[in-house]
Amino acid sequence: MNKAQLIDAIAEKSGLTKADAKKALDAFIETTSGALKEGDRVALIGFGSFSLSERSARTGRNPQTGKEITIPAKKVVKFKAGAELNDQVQ
Repeated sequence: MNKAQLIDAIAEKSGLTKADAKKALDAFIETTSGALKEGDRVALIGFGSFSLSERSARTGRNPQTGKEITIPAKKVVKFKAGAELNDQVQ
């Protein structure tokens, strides 16, 4: 499912117009991104939680040349599914 299909599904299930569903989805994405950028955790009971994790620097290899390279540290977003979501998809 892509973003346009998700907007259509939200509009259909909620009774919102497609324009309002798009605004709601965009607001959710923007708010979640902002919270994660500030280091906050976003928890949606029953659905799951988004959090930020620090991946440390490490040494890797360039697969084309075999030469060792340093992969820098970076922050990554993690999602942990909630119990209700896990139950619904199994």
